[in-house]
Amino acid sequence: MPAPIVVVGGGLAAARAVSTLQDEGHDGDVVVLTAERHCPYERPPLSKDYLRGEAGRASLYPLPEDWYGQHGVDLRPGTRAMGLDPAGHSLTLSDGSALAWSRLLLATGSVPRHLSVPGSDLRGVHYLRTIDDADHLAGVLLPAALEGGGQVAVVGDGWIGLEVAASARDLGLDVTLLGRGSHPLGAAVGPELGEAFARLHEQRGVRVHRRALVTAFTHSEGQVTGVDMADGTHVEAAVVVVGIGAVPEVGLAAAAGLDLRPAAQGGGVVVDGSLRTSHPDVFAAGDIASVPSPQYGRPLRHEHWAGADSTGAHAARAMLDAADPYDVLPYFFTDQYDLGMEAIGWIEGPGGYDDVVVSGSLDDREAVAFWRRGGAVQMAMALNTWDRMPDAEELIRSRREVPREELEAFRG
Repeated sequence: MPAPIVVVGGGLAAARAVSTLQDEGHDGDVVVLTAERHCPYERPPLSKDYLRGEAGRASLYPLPEDWYGQHGVDLRPGTRAMGLDPAGHSLTLSDGSALAWSRLLLATGSVPRHLSVPGSDLRGVHYLRTIDDADHLAGVLLPAALEGGGQVAVVGDGWIGLEVAASARDLGLDVTLLGRGSHPLGAAVGPELGEAFARLHEQRGVRVHRRALVTAFTHSEGQVTGVDMADGTHVEAAVVVVGIGAVPEVGLAAAAGLDLRPAAQGGGVVVDGSLRTSHPDVFAAGDIASVPSPQYGRPLRHEHWAGADSTGAHAARAMLDAADPYDVLPYFFTDQYDLGMEAIGWIEGPGGYDDVVVSGSLDDREAVAFWRRGGAVQMAMALNTWDRMPDAEELIRSRREVPREELEAFRG
């Protein structure tokens, strides 16, 4: 009997891979290994409605818990892959056993980047990546909200930091946002849209600190009481949430000798257009996959829901010998307060574009923004404007020089 296809990971990429294998008619054995004691789940709700107690556990699962058994998939929650032998087509598991595989998908995701300052291990200092993290944090925020408020400091002004700040503020808590740059989302969108998000939070009562360098967490009897910053500012807080980014979980791949992408190119595991790694029977998807982009002419590693969704499905088809190259533009979304945002495309940080053209009003938060380089659209973001991403994608893929006037009239 041939060895199974094995999927290592507990996120959306893993779930999408196994469901695609079923959809494509694969009738061989499939094993899914998740390090957490949960079936594969989606992470975006963890900082939004799930954190606020508005959505239940079942809403996190792209596939119901009983789907795996009903479809003959051997799901092994709480089982970590400790070692990978590509040549021997074998994995060493956390219980000491060995598992043979015919083809292997690595979808090990990311881990939070930790802040190493005095007091970082205090009670009340939280990170948010897993269901257990969200349950723990909600177990603090929700009682504080019921009691009439509490002081929360969010360290980090990227997407996770902003979403947690919005959720905490929606719960009626007193929120301070501490960011390292001159504006939120600096590396992701640049100052023009970063300031729009800063204004959104400030108008909702969040205190936004810019260029905030955290030097220590203060405490009383082991419980965090606040945050000290390099400029002498102290922010009182009974709860601190650190969201300063994540790093791809490539330890298993690295130890096995698979090719990795240098940090200057985004890090992650090197894959080709079929999501195959440097070993022909090992594939990678989700946060760890550094995928060549035909559109941008360089590898991209995308840490968002849509990337996990599309790469998980593509890798599954490739493991069944499909040969079409992956050519999906990065897509991401967020919901904060009454703002819904979706974006498509990519820019290489604040220096990766020449200008931003806005159709609509950023002040009213009903707009579509376009990042151009050499006149060609690189990325587009819609604020409270729906069903326009296909049109924006067409502009990006055209690679043509798009006049400012045409973009300003985009919303019609």
